[in-house]
Amino acid sequence: MTSASVVAATTATTAVRRPAPAGKDGVEIARFPDFPPRDDMMNPVHLHDYGNQPALRLHLGSPDTTLVLGEVPVAWEVPLGRAGVRIPDLTIAFNVDTEHILAQMGYAINEIGKPPDWVLEIASNTTSRRDETIKRRDYAAYGIPEYWLFDPDWGRRYERGLIGWTLADGRYREIPIRQDAPEQHYGYSAVLGLYVCWEHGRLRWYDAAAGYLRSHDEEQFDRLTERAARLATEEALERERIAHLSAEHALDQSRAAQISAEEALERERVAHLSVEQSLERERAAREELEDLLRQHGILPPAAGE
Repeated sequence: MTSASVVAATTATTAVRRPAPAGKDGVEIARFPDFPPRDDMMNPVHLHDYGNQPALRLHLGSPDTTLVLGEVPVAWEVPLGRAGVRIPDLTIAFNVDTEHILAQMGYAINEIGKPPDWVLEIASNTTSRRDETIKRRDYAAYGIPEYWLFDPDWGRRYERGLIGWTLADGRYREIPIRQDAPEQHYGYSAVLGLYVCWEHGRLRWYDAAAGYLRSHDEEQFDRLTERAARLATEEALERERIAHLSAEHALDQSRAAQISAEEALERERVAHLSVEQSLERERAAREELEDLLRQHGILPPAAGE
């Protein structure tokens, strides 16, 4: 075995202690040892990438007292090693001190005062048999009210792709799983008040009142759709503004043309009056000249004189 293999094997089998942090009262908090992470991509894909944890955390609310977290070591008490510790892929607990759990790097039932309310295991090639047997026994012994299994490849690692159990009289009883379509299966979690869904190999959550809890992709799609709608509205408003300005400009041009026509008519009227005045002056001058010529006998008297 190479030195690198020895280090890897040692890391995988040995729990490492970290310095204990101080609690709210200044007393050191005993911490869980470090554990190696899962050796596959199931948790990042089905819990993180789709945004299941943030969606659940947002839906369930009360982050100070509601724990929604993956790979939290669970044991009766803070252990010295790995013995007696279970690490669910997702743990949910209500009315707990989440700050203490995070500082302790684990969930010690004797210190928290109650077991987690809900745990989930995602199928893997190495732990699937234990998930259905040993872990089921241990989670029941811990007193965890609901335990769920999820296999993205329906029935490849577990008996079925979605299995749920509820604790009754110290024993787990299976929760009915219904099917709407070949790729849609769901069961109701009374603890969460949500339907746990297996849909096309994806883990989803459904609220009877609000619908599906939104994934990252769906939230991004909603944001892009909302942004596109907002831009479309802004563009429509801009087109309306331009059309309004164009109409105002046309109206201004119409007013200017009307004023110009009125001014032309006024000039024509003034010119007409000027012609009439000229004619009147010419007539008066002619009459004055005729009167003068009659006075000097150049013209005969006007008729009737």
